[in-house]
Amino acid sequence: MDHSFPVRGTPRLLLREIVDADAPALFAIHSDIETMRWFGVDPMKEPHEAIALATLFASWFASKTGVRWALVRRIDNQLIGTAGLFRWNKSWHNCMIGFELARSFHRQGYMIEAVSSILHYGFNDLGLNRIQAEIHPKNTASGTLIEKLGFKLEGVHREQGFWGNQFHDLNCHGLLARDWLESDVESKRAPNDRRRRSDDADDRT
Repeated sequence: MDHSFPVRGTPRLLLREIVDADAPALFAIHSDIETMRWFGVDPMKEPHEAIALATLFASWFASKTGVRWALVRRIDNQLIGTAGLFRWNKSWHNCMIGFELARSFHRQGYMIEAVSSILHYGFNDLGLNRIQAEIHPKNTASGTLIEKLGFKLEGVHREQGFWGNQFHDLNCHGLLARDWLESDVESKRAPNDRRRRSDDADDRT
């Protein structure tokens, strides 16, 4: 990572830095019980938690351990979710990926646009060899989304997560740079076709 925040774009989204002014939109997403069902943390209860989350995301980039983007619609400048890379292991050339989307924007193809752009950044700009996602087995929408982008289900991390006062198994999905660069189906597909084929998969992890 260089010192300037890596702003990115897709046909319908601007991927930019998360700032404190985004806290109300973040709180609206992270306080929604259904949206947070499989996210890995309990829903927010107080607005100040959203400010703390924005600060946490900023600390990732400052420490060069990750980068989280605000997903903003070009048409109306509305923040509809976040996505990014974290737990960047420079020595091993790998990291994790995570994302969440406001419920009213599910199944419209937004997240596959964003994640595809982030994968390009991870493999092409950061030189990563592997990107991993941990997804709850019942979060089928997120599982379907990343499988469309080439991730492979590699196993189950038993009781890896804890939220909602209980332990949760998490499916481990991995994508290697060579597999991404060989297939890279999203870059070869026309934008309209890309949106049409992705409309049935949008969620969060």
